[in-house]
Amino acid sequence: MKRREFMKDAALGSAAVALGGCSLAPAAKPAKGSAMPRRPFAKDGVKVSIIGFPGLVLRRVDQKASNRLVAEAVERGVNYFDVAPAYGDAEVKLGPALEPYRKKVFLACKTKRRDAKGAKAEFERSLERLRTDRFDLYQLHVLIDEKKDVEAAFAKGGAMEYLLAQQKAGRIRYLGFSAHTEEAALAALERFAFDSILFPVNFGSWLKLNFGPKVVAKALQRGTTVLAIKGLCRQRWDANDPLRKTLRMWYRPVLDRAEALLALRFTLSQGVTAAVPPANVAAHKLALDVAPEIRTITAAETARLRELVKDITPLFPHRPKR
Repeated sequence: MKRREFMKDAALGSAAVALGGCSLAPAAKPAKGSAMPRRPFAKDGVKVSIIGFPGLVLRRVDQKASNRLVAEAVERGVNYFDVAPAYGDAEVKLGPALEPYRKKVFLACKTKRRDAKGAKAEFERSLERLRTDRFDLYQLHVLIDEKKDVEAAFAKGGAMEYLLAQQKAGRIRYLGFSAHTEEAALAALERFAFDSILFPVNFGSWLKLNFGPKVVAKALQRGTTVLAIKGLCRQRWDANDPLRKTLRMWYRPVLDRAEALLALRFTLSQGVTAAVPPANVAAHKLALDVAPEIRTITAAETARLRELVKDITPLFPHRPKR
């Protein structure tokens, strides 16, 4: 298959309308006998769905729609739910939507605060909003700079001081972090035996710019579970792309089903346990649809992705604004 076979204007156009409009129509039901695969999160028997629920997606829908999205995700086998205080009112909506299923799911939350006092305030507020008394996974959120983020979190009076105390008290089962730069990710992995890392593992950045391999290799070497974001990111926006305003996303997502399947096969073949889709209703449902078809990517499929990335500008490396 050549690169141009991915560029089907009609298919992309209709997908873009769905993505931009955040359609809440039910996703396609999985075929009989298919199921959402799960992989071990740790060595103690805990398993998580290979597709996580992107809590940020709830920011743009009301409570009724949030309830439907969460219920559908659980029905289709999702047990890994990701959210953060930085995601607008997502926690407020996820709390009541997830409450009936709380004992069945793996709930992950985060904090951007690097000081103990700030981390405590966010932690306690998140527990209240999410209607729970503990987190299965709690993470330092968006580590960018080694000194401003990693060293600050581990300093005296830093966030890790408080989080370690909460883990000892049984309110946190696993500790992890998310990072958007290789510098911060590698520094954090060296600093502490985290249970997990949430990091961009994306075919474009990986194959074209070699962004990601050394971080994933380091994590796996240390026995740290790798969780992925941006698996369905296609590229940076072209300045004149007409879909940019329609989709209201900070990057251009994968819109084509066949390409989405290849993209997720690639991400989940790099030692990744689970991938969190983009915070968009249709993109989330697209990930659910292709999940039962995920298998180890072949050399031929990787070659097709290498051909595709020749004409795109990957999103990462990227230094986010604070």
